[in-house]
Amino acid sequence: FLSHFLQAKMSRQVQARRLEGIDKNIWVEFGKLAAAYSKVNLGMGFPDFPAPDFLTEAFTRALGGGNHMLHQYTRAFGHPPLVKVLSQFFEKLLGRDLDPMTNVMVTVGAYQALFCCFQALVDEGDEVIIIEPFFDCYEPMVKMAGGTPVFVPLRPNPPKDRKLMSSADWQLDPAELASKFSERTKAIVLNSPNNPLGKVFSREELGLIAELCVKHDVLCISDEVYEWLVYDGKQHIRIATLQGMWDRTVSIGSAGKTFSATGWKVGWVVGPDRLLQHLRTVHQNSVYLCATIAQEAVAQGFQRELLLYGKPESYFVQLPKELQQKRDWLVQSLDGVGMKPIIPEGTYFLVADISQFKSDVPDVPNSDEPYDYRFTKWMIKNKGLAAIPLSAFFSEAHKNNYTNFIRFCFAKEEATLKAASDILQKWKLEKTS
Repeated sequence: FLSHFLQAKMSRQVQARRLEGIDKNIWVEFGKLAAAYSKVNLGMGFPDFPAPDFLTEAFTRALGGGNHMLHQYTRAFGHPPLVKVLSQFFEKLLGRDLDPMTNVMVTVGAYQALFCCFQALVDEGDEVIIIEPFFDCYEPMVKMAGGTPVFVPLRPNPPKDRKLMSSADWQLDPAELASKFSERTKAIVLNSPNNPLGKVFSREELGLIAELCVKHDVLCISDEVYEWLVYDGKQHIRIATLQGMWDRTVSIGSAGKTFSATGWKVGWVVGPDRLLQHLRTVHQNSVYLCATIAQEAVAQGFQRELLLYGKPESYFVQLPKELQQKRDWLVQSLDGVGMKPIIPEGTYFLVADISQFKSDVPDVPNSDEPYDYRFTKWMIKNKGLAAIPLSAFFSEAHKNNYTNFIRFCFAKEEATLKAASDILQKWKLEKTS
């Protein structure tokens, strides 16, 4: 009896049904490949340059400054100095008074902020509109909450003068967008500046979304983690500032992207208390609170930026200038070898058209893997250069329409970008010889 008891295995299904079909993850798969084969990794969306000195010095001060309470729990919904300075900062940006205790919540990165939004606001049977291409976690997070994702793509409209395409050339069809709203629609997810395209939605485009949200009484989950990384004099417009939108919008931000410290995992949500009270319920029953010392250091970073707001020495002014130069360098390198870059208006990312490289990658008979996946894996293994296939950012229904593009990250040291350029130049020479 005992041996039978010891050998008995569970026959019932172990995993919850809500996990079915969402177990695969692009970052796990391509992270392993890049670690094994790549000499230059432009796939993953993190800087390989240091966070600013003022921020790391603030962390060091917090760590060894004698305030032993910074090693203990802080307030569950956000370290008081951080929510206070975030409310002061976003009062300027949103043009309204904010209560740090009810209008701001600190999360474990923007990722957990998104998770809280979907878990708190989306119910079984609710539809959530997602604009494609989209950051890949939106779809599984909606499904885990019991919701149904409804996709609407940005469609490319290439310029007729043979110039390089811009991310602004990818646009929503107003009638198509309007057709996705119904009585079942609970929310729309907006990501501006958009990862992976780098598109910065215009006031007109945001106005269209806002009008439909108000008309159909729909919430807006606005992922604005790249809010400071906007180029060529473009302006990031916050949809929560448009008429009728404050009461129905949660705006998500990230210290990781704002201060080039992605490993600190400090994010936040700003919005009306009527929405945030439900996010707080999810937060207190999942992570409960975030690392105190990281929050203290980010608070000091924002206090500095509040004093320097709009001035040339502000990090929020300097960083996009530096990144725009890096973007332009990568645009030139890719264009020079025949990968047609789509010039991003914002973010860390640049999408390139690989149509001219089809002859380089061997066909795989009977493969149902999209071409951009095969191309990217081949490039990592054979050229040592890592990127991410664009079709990973589309739904199953639309994936096959966008298999001629890959995404690069240009938030890298000059030496990293030069190494990438050298690989591309060598590849070009091999093609022409």
